[in-house]
Amino acid sequence: MSRLSIIVDQTVDWKAYHPTEDLHSAQAYLDGADLEPQRVINLCRSYKYLSRGYYVSLLAEARGHKVIPSVKALTDLSQPAIYGVFDQSINKMLDKVALDARKLSWRIYFGEAEQEDLAEVSRQLFERFPVPILEVRFQKKTDWQLASVRAVGLTKLIETEESFFADSLERFSKKVWRAPRAKRNYRYDLAILVNKDEALPPSDKAALRKFERAAKRQGMDVEFIQPSDYFRLAEFDALFIRETTNVNHHTYRFSRKAAHEGMVVMDDPDSILRCTNKIYLSDLIHNRRLPAPTSRAITQINNAVIDELEADLGYPLVLKIPDGSFSRGVVKVGDAAALRQTAHDLLAQSAIILAQAYVPTDYDWRIGVLGGRAIYACRYFMAKGHWQIYNHAAKPSQQSGGFETVPTHEAPRAVIKAALDVASAFGDGLYGVDLKQKGDEVYIIEVNDNPSIDGGVEDAWAGDGLYDAIMETFRQRLDRR
Repeated sequence: MSRLSIIVDQTVDWKAYHPTEDLHSAQAYLDGADLEPQRVINLCRSYKYLSRGYYVSLLAEARGHKVIPSVKALTDLSQPAIYGVFDQSINKMLDKVALDARKLSWRIYFGEAEQEDLAEVSRQLFERFPVPILEVRFQKKTDWQLASVRAVGLTKLIETEESFFADSLERFSKKVWRAPRAKRNYRYDLAILVNKDEALPPSDKAALRKFERAAKRQGMDVEFIQPSDYFRLAEFDALFIRETTNVNHHTYRFSRKAAHEGMVVMDDPDSILRCTNKIYLSDLIHNRRLPAPTSRAITQINNAVIDELEADLGYPLVLKIPDGSFSRGVVKVGDAAALRQTAHDLLAQSAIILAQAYVPTDYDWRIGVLGGRAIYACRYFMAKGHWQIYNHAAKPSQQSGGFETVPTHEAPRAVIKAALDVASAFGDGLYGVDLKQKGDEVYIIEVNDNPSIDGGVEDAWAGDGLYDAIMETFRQRLDRR
């Protein structure tokens, strides 16, 4: 892990806090020739353009150090036009705190606020403006609007604020207070994003431990990070997302930020955009003339549309919302009445949905593809008494069917070819391509940017070699970078 440096204008500015060897004056940092990779926390009194604090951030970036605040963050503070809008739920949060007041202001320390009711809006503000200490002001018109946001220097804190600041800094970077660990010979730092609250994560604990060991064999140190660690992302060289992705979700924001920081990231934001939308996949398959069930995009439901679907697809047929995962938002209908009602319900969630011919099979193929080559092949069997792999309405022990993992060279050639053909249209990331096989016919069902890799399932044939292949790809891309 990179060494930490806390930069202040004068070391006396730190007198209220615990002594630390990580503390340096701004002048010492600007004059220093120490180019060892660092994480820099810039706590100068002012970040104004061409000030000492501004140059600390500027030169940190020039030296390849990971700094907070970045020059971009400082520039954003001075541009009210980019303040943007916030989650609608924030209006309720601010109403709860403000009572009848029309204005609110408070300070944010590394994304945290002293008032618990302001925790979520403070986190969102810090994601947008990653600056150590922020002072924000909201005013209410019809809704609450961000009126101003400015950086606050360390010396501007009063005594009652200093303790909360110190605690926030400690949580932000534990290394400030603990003795440095013995130096380890890791060349890169890899963040693996997981979510302890996710019910169906793409990798279980056994697989995550194997990923960690494989990364270390490739010279990469690993830290498992949570959604709350967004502001720490720039500390790392690479990001591996092991949480179910979606565009309107923090996983996409993590991926975008990692790509913006020049990190190696799986899955990249373009893959998330493309793979999480079944409409995109259907159109791509049609234009590339790849094998797939007959499909139609629907924007409305009426008698004419029902007649067309009956003629083109027949019954039963399958309706899908564009961004469903783990079989959610996928419904089989068997007649016109069910088609009309289900389509009406799904169109209330999405402006466009997908209708697809039903292809009955006992199992689906899942081919794992990485960098244009197949790395695993699994058969996933349908849940007991159900037509899908997952049956979320069943009791937990029967929600999913069995599996069979086979060597990739034993999977049907037509299945592997179709998987590689469609994956190549999405990029060179890690994909799980779902396909059905009926006789000699192969049908592409979907492409997952964040495929499941669980211990004893997808790795049942390749073992540790599966994890090594993925981590080796990270290391090779980091080397090329």
